[in-house]
Amino acid sequence: MRLNWMTALGVAAAILAAPAHAEEPPSNRELYELYKVQQEQIDATADAVENGEATGRWFEKTRLGGYGEVHFNFLKGSSGAKNKSEADFHRFVLFINHEYSDKIRFFSEIELEHASAGEGAPGEVELEQAFIEFDLPLRIMATGGLFLLPIGILNETHEPPTFYGVERNPVEKNIIPTTWWEGGGMLSRNFDHGLSTNLAITTGLHADNESPFNIRSGRQKLAKADASDVAITGRVVYRGVPGLELGVSAQWSENIAATGSKTPATLFETHVIYERGPFGLRALYARWDLHSAAAEAAGKDEQYGFYVEPSFRINEWVGVFGRYNQFNTSAGSAGGTKRQYDIGFNFWPHENVVLKIDGQFQSNQGGAEELDGVNLGLGFIF
Repeated sequence: MRLNWMTALGVAAAILAAPAHAEEPPSNRELYELYKVQQEQIDATADAVENGEATGRWFEKTRLGGYGEVHFNFLKGSSGAKNKSEADFHRFVLFINHEYSDKIRFFSEIELEHASAGEGAPGEVELEQAFIEFDLPLRIMATGGLFLLPIGILNETHEPPTFYGVERNPVEKNIIPTTWWEGGGMLSRNFDHGLSTNLAITTGLHADNESPFNIRSGRQKLAKADASDVAITGRVVYRGVPGLELGVSAQWSENIAATGSKTPATLFETHVIYERGPFGLRALYARWDLHSAAAEAAGKDEQYGFYVEPSFRINEWVGVFGRYNQFNTSAGSAGGTKRQYDIGFNFWPHENVVLKIDGQFQSNQGGAEELDGVNLGLGFIF
């Protein structure tokens, strides 16, 4: 009797453990066909990765970046200017870029100024760049959207580790005026031997009644901007010699006056950047001519500025510079010339991180306010 139970349990276990249906092993021909299918799938995936198509996931073609700078200003005022002791997280910027294909790309830049924005706050949030770039035949690129105008040295390249001085120089700030962006389209082309060109048709400046013919306050920033008047900007840059950049740019604006009679305007700018070993030199000249009787009567029909900035890189981490700045936003009338002398150090503990200290000394005509003292800065890019 006991043997029968043991035999029954063994037979039941054998039935449960056995497969429901016996399967025949694949033939050599079936194995070969399966191998061919798998190999085709592997080859297709490799081709997609090589062509940049990958798996189609959008984030694989999207890049993030940014930069920021905090400033400390300890300046003594004269000629009516108040003393300034201020700490300010001047800028925090995020880049979001995306590559749709090897010929179509998107670039953007969002900036928070002065750490806090909103009602009663000193700062603001700005969309500084947002454009699509297309590669065309003959090494031509087309740009459409909101972009930085190709003028001067700092307007397109102004990340803190790339330049000397805590504050951006007053010439490009007040005359060009950096940072300056508009909306429209642009064609760019790179030629052999280091030559490149740009031609843009965009919205232009519109100075209001509160600051008539003031170039810097005329920036519309493409915030419901008046597009009834256009501006045409052109630039030629030569980088055919190592360490050298020579640039010339010009703009014609149909009208830069928001009210009253039309005021066409022309801007001419030229600059040089030269680096040889530890020595560096930057120099820039810019000039506006405003063509209206009202601008002439206000002494604003001529506005110009220039600076010269020699520098010396002591070693990998430390560099010293000096800069002479001169500009006049009312050169059509007598006086009004402003001068600023800067001298200081940059310290790079990492190529993308910089600590700065400089002294500024102003000498202005016509009793204009002056601020002299020391600036400290910390900047980074990633």
